[in-house]
Amino acid sequence: MTGLPAAGAAGGPAPYRVAVIGGGLAGITAAVALSEAGAAVTLLEARPRLGGATCSFTRGGLVVDTGQHVFLRCCTAYRGLLGRLGMTGGVRLQDRFDVTVLSPHAPGGRARLRRTALPGPLHMGAALARYPLLSPAERLRVARAALAMRWLDPGEPGTGGQRLGDWLAAHGQGEGARRALWDLFTVSALNIAGDDASLDLAATVVKTALLGKRDAADIGVPTVPLGELHGAAGAALLRRRGADVRLGAKAAAVEPGPPGGAAFAVHLARGGAGSGEVVSADAVVIATPPQAAAALVPQAAGLPSARWRELGSSPIVNVHVIYDRPVMDVPFAAAADSPVQWVFDRTRIAGLSGPGQYLAISLSAADSYVDLPAARLREIFVPALARLLPAAREAQVTDFFVTRERRATFRQAPGCGQLRPRAATALPGLVLAGAWTDTGWPDTMEGAVRSGLNAAIALRREPGLRAWLGGRESLGELRGVAA
Repeated sequence: MTGLPAAGAAGGPAPYRVAVIGGGLAGITAAVALSEAGAAVTLLEARPRLGGATCSFTRGGLVVDTGQHVFLRCCTAYRGLLGRLGMTGGVRLQDRFDVTVLSPHAPGGRARLRRTALPGPLHMGAALARYPLLSPAERLRVARAALAMRWLDPGEPGTGGQRLGDWLAAHGQGEGARRALWDLFTVSALNIAGDDASLDLAATVVKTALLGKRDAADIGVPTVPLGELHGAAGAALLRRRGADVRLGAKAAAVEPGPPGGAAFAVHLARGGAGSGEVVSADAVVIATPPQAAAALVPQAAGLPSARWRELGSSPIVNVHVIYDRPVMDVPFAAAADSPVQWVFDRTRIAGLSGPGQYLAISLSAADSYVDLPAARLREIFVPALARLLPAAREAQVTDFFVTRERRATFRQAPGCGQLRPRAATALPGLVLAGAWTDTGWPDTMEGAVRSGLNAAIALRREPGLRAWLGGRESLGELRGVAA
């Protein structure tokens, strides 16, 4: 077998060798945490780049992100990872939550939700009181429902089996309030129709971001392409720390190692980098999507991996529209009373030169759009943008294309929590990572990073790594790698 070095420096103890399978945010986080804890890490990624679902590609001289990702100030683990990667300067974080809501039914075609400096949850009171897309009676009922949700315990038995829509209806939220306000945040956060979302995950989002600390919901957006922000920066950091980062290396199987040898043997698929090679490791982190993880987990791990397929998936569609002139005057906006959900100005990040503007529409819970041809999506969304943005009515569309993430997230419906596995398994040294695992968070960038930390912490508790570290690292120090 080949793999990580078998002897430590200057005749010291052999390094604790960890193979991390999957180079998305979860895998990058676990690899960074374990390399900083002193382990010798090999990161295996089937694609030619790191970053997973948060990556970029080039098209006609433009840099295109596969999806439009934002984060909030309360995403402490993700922000910590950016700090470890040296990429804090690659994002812009609002100094105060401020969202423009485009709607043909709002005065002047737009509304504004902006927090105040009051402590939470009072910080959102003024924005709600002035929100023109709700009647005064609806605003009052929203305030009462928000206060009720503030006291809702997402971990209470039975909460995860309820639909958000049923809970909202029981607390006086009609169709108008759900579509004009609640859906703006729950659909994009959970990637499922707001009514169908699992109540516990929806409550986690609303309580943490909108009803918690006053600055928790301040929005952060990338100022550089995602491929640079995560993938390139992650690969560079890991290589500086001595990790072996292998791209185009797809793991085909994970097996317990032979007696007297390494604990695990990771078999690489033939036809890729290191074709047919076997990587030896003392521990393995499987940080792939659930379907791939189910095929890799050895039977000895004692996991009902077949159930992970029951998590299902929800798609995200991104509609990219390039105009011959500027048509939107804010960096991003939400939309109500429109098929548009969120729209982002991608002009500078993509490298578009000249007088035009590049807008990207992000469509979560896109089951009804994911199979439509681009021509049909153009028929829907170019007129929809024109109804929201008066300047777009006179502008010419110079390019239009669509990107689709068919399995963007797992389906965050009632009962999904029972299907999400923890990081540790019954097989010592084998752990799981991925936003679909049991993080307590939705399937988001924050959830992915937390899962990578959970995997690293689970391995930190393993006798092998604990003995190798010899007490040099505490659990708290390891937890602080990215949080």
